[in-house]
Amino acid sequence: MKKNKQFLKGEILTALLALSAPVSALEKPQTMEDMWKIIQAQQKQIDEMKAAMNAPVPVATAPAAPAKTAGNDVKTLERKTDVLSQEVEKLRTNLSIPEETKYKSAYGLGPAASKIYSAGKGLSIGGYGEGSYKANVGDKGDEKDTADLERMVLYVGYKFTDRILFNSEIEFEHASSGEGDELKGEVGVEFASLDFFINQKVNARAGLVLMPMGLVNRIHEPLFYFGNQRPLVEQRIIPSTWREMGAGIFGAITPSLTYTAYVVNGLDAKGFSSDGIAEGRGGGSNANAENFGYVARVDYDPNMVPGLTVGGSAYVGNSGQNQTFAGQKSNVFTQLYEAHVQWKYRGLEFRTLGSWGHINNADLVSASVGEVVGSQNFGWYTEAGYDILPLVLPDTTQYLAPFLRFEHLDTVAKAPNGFDDDPTKDWKIYQVGLQYKPIPNVVLKADYRNFVAKQGSLADDFHLGFGFIF
Repeated sequence: MKKNKQFLKGEILTALLALSAPVSALEKPQTMEDMWKIIQAQQKQIDEMKAAMNAPVPVATAPAAPAKTAGNDVKTLERKTDVLSQEVEKLRTNLSIPEETKYKSAYGLGPAASKIYSAGKGLSIGGYGEGSYKANVGDKGDEKDTADLERMVLYVGYKFTDRILFNSEIEFEHASSGEGDELKGEVGVEFASLDFFINQKVNARAGLVLMPMGLVNRIHEPLFYFGNQRPLVEQRIIPSTWREMGAGIFGAITPSLTYTAYVVNGLDAKGFSSDGIAEGRGGGSNANAENFGYVARVDYDPNMVPGLTVGGSAYVGNSGQNQTFAGQKSNVFTQLYEAHVQWKYRGLEFRTLGSWGHINNADLVSASVGEVVGSQNFGWYTEAGYDILPLVLPDTTQYLAPFLRFEHLDTVAKAPNGFDDDPTKDWKIYQVGLQYKPIPNVVLKADYRNFVAKQGSLADDFHLGFGFIF
């Protein structure tokens, strides 16, 4: 962009040199205001020349050649003035509308979700989308091959002042919400919060907030995780996308050490199942708030190892919501912890994450919901990919990375007293795939997943998909 500005300024100065005779009194312009003064002076000169040409003069004394010359001079000056006006307008437009948006993550959000933080006052709009084709492999059972526009998302933000802004994410899932038997997808608000900036170390946020847990829950734009589907550990153990109504603080203790801490409405244990705690989320939709949850996260980016992030988060809170379970009132104290490491160095991208959860009174919850809810659950995964294109085309801006991922999760790692374990919930997933980005905003994906259950069988699947941000 700097080159473009310099180029435009060079063109303007060239035009000024061509017009130096009639505007020599103004000499070197320093600002666009100076340039507009030059244009106004030229326009005044044109008006004066036209007035002189149109003034009545005696026929006997009116020289024909000078009148013709004056007319040509006016046309030449008008043309040069138009050129100069257009160039100044180009420069002014480029100063207010950048040719290229720089995408950068801020305050733990994805790059597209972070656009509002680098905007001036007023409205900011961004978004992302993703879709895929899924083919089941092997014993499908009742599973069908599908083609799905999984998400279409709009980020809408508004910066009221340099210290107060609003940011939000509105998501359309599966292309249509439909009605009745047509119900296929949904429209929802993923987050909507007000930020209040105080200083680097302490800032405040309130509203429907993304829970600061894991690698995907806050940064879930499709360009920034491998595969067409988010890791299952970050869907079933950490129930992404997880958002709750709440308020809290965030900031940087040092440039390398950041934190986030919220108080939110608690989970609702009536929604827990053998598949995990995901259906216990409130999501900001008349969520039960008889109990509160408390979540905190810390990330450290050591200067001595570029691209490395080490961090962890914890959630604790009662999930009983003043309800009865199997005829008894219970707090259902719920805990969830995770630790993660992410390293991006040159073409390498490496991530690993582990999470463990515990649910008190899981026996009462299991009896109430009619299935085994694990008193303990766990999951972990590790993945690595490498951008191989620079090895072949050193100056390319494109990206091509094969990747591998392994996951192990068990939503019923320990059954509550009086209930049997459910080994069908103990999964291992082996995944291999390829990511291609023709430009930094667009990704094409292909991947294959092999599922292995401790008991029972699961169909493998193959995905082809795309994603984009703007």
